[in-house]
Amino acid sequence: MQWTKKLGLFDVMDNPLVIGILAWFFPGAGHFAQKRTARGLILAAAIWLMYIIGVLSGGAYYPGFDFNDGTLLYLLNVFATFGNGLGDLISYVLAIEPSKDVAARATFEYGGRFLEVGGLLNYLAIIDAVDICLGRKK
Repeated sequence: MQWTKKLGLFDVMDNPLVIGILAWFFPGAGHFAQKRTARGLILAAAIWLMYIIGVLSGGAYYPGFDFNDGTLLYLLNVFATFGNGLGDLISYVLAIEPSKDVAARATFEYGGRFLEVGGLLNYLAIIDAVDICLGRKK
């Protein structure tokens, strides 16, 4: 493919793999790297706002079950929250020492859903950024 032959720093930003990794790690970064500032800001704001609401609601400690209790639900949760990129790494650090009353909050499960939906939305943003890089979308 033509994009593998480029070596300059700015040419690396034409690489769909680099754009995809940027878009995953920091929501909106894939669009910023392609000078799609408005779209990047909207996506970053929506995904990070969902992430912040989810964490403040106690969602970083969700699911309240283990791999053995519900394998499919656990794997779906891991896949969805992994889409948050940097946010997912932060969530794992926050979940190391959970508060004892976090599961008693009324928003505990809603927080988990916010994190999952934010991650899934970021997967769509990654696909959008890669499609723009490949010229399949304007």
